[in-house]
Amino acid sequence: MSVQERKQRERAERERLIVATARELAEQQGWDAVTTRRLAERIEYSQPVLYSHFRGKREIIGAVALQGAAELAAAVRAATSAADGPRARVTALARTYLDFAARNPAVYDALFRLDGGLAYAQEDTPEPLKDAFAALLETLDEVAGDGVQPGLFTEVFWAALHGLATLTRAGRLLPEDAEPRVELLVDRLAVL
Repeated sequence: MSVQERKQRERAERERLIVATARELAEQQGWDAVTTRRLAERIEYSQPVLYSHFRGKREIIGAVALQGAAELAAAVRAATSAADGPRARVTALARTYLDFAARNPAVYDALFRLDGGLAYAQEDTPEPLKDAFAALLETLDEVAGDGVQPGLFTEVFWAALHGLATLTRAGRLLPEDAEPRVELLVDRLAVL
């Protein structure tokens, strides 16, 4: 291994450490607790080292969002591929999405609430974000209904899931009604 390859590997490892530490800190204490000074202390590197990887917190949030998008896409695909039939796939998608949001609130915030400097629904949207949407579209395409554009249907279904995730987390919805909400969403929006 050349010196250059070793340096690239070490740089990539430092970047992974920064992102993992930011994510861990955000999940434990919220994004307000994530500062470059606190991250530098936790990973035992100087702040200039952090700035050599990320220009600031915004880019770190973006890196966490991209990582989260990849994880969400993988979770949705795993759940839907294990389900039998359109209704079961859509239900699995909804449950998996809502579970991901509940288990990873800081990552969910990085993806959908905070400014990570990422373009959404544009030509220059990063591939992990496009793939997360594609993971939803793959299942929802088959239940959009005649004459309904699948991408538009996926946006509406996703918006409903996002609303459920956000309102549940804020304590605005009764937790005991979580499953009936999923059933209602699937029954009323999807053409099964």
